Amino acid sequence: MSDYGNMPPPPPSPPGGYQAPQDAVTGTLANWGQRAGAYLLDLALVLPFSVLNFIFSPKTVETNVNGVLNTTQSGGNFALASLMSLIGLAIAIYNRWYLGGKGQSFGKKTLGLNLVSESTGRPIGMLMAFVRDLAHTIDGLICFVGYLFPLWDKKRQTIADKLLSTLVTAKA
Repeated sequence: MSDYGNMPPPPPSPPGGYQAPQDAVTGTLANWGQRAGAYLLDLALVLPFSVLNFIFSPKTVETNVNGVLNTTQSGGNFALASLMSLIGLAIAIYNRWYLGGKGQSFGKKTLGLNLVSESTGRPIGMLMAFVRDLAHTIDGLICFVGYLFPLWDKKRQTIADKLLSTLVTAKA
């Protein structure tokens, strides 16, 4: 006789009764705090160059003394400001290439997260990572509520993730 039709009982629940959602392809889904932390780490890469760009940029100052409007320009360094802009842009593009090509930006790699396609479980590629960044504008249009969706969504997705069928997973 065979036990072909008999299924084994489901495994017991972990202590506390809660189990983190599992992605059928790659493991545990990343929580909102992990995702926000990865974003902040990505931002930290570009922020110093943005600040230096601001410092080196020439500034225009308008003053009104006794009804006379004077416009003066500070002696910033346009070449250094441009260089800081180019470095910041290069880092942002590389980080997006890395995000798309490998499924991990600097922040995601540091925190052990992966950006993958929901259907294949593989990284989404550079072009789709760019499209996902564009789709994040929808997350911001509704008072940034779209960025909070992972707090209550079953698949922990933002609106952009839902539109592009992507998941952010964490190493178990």
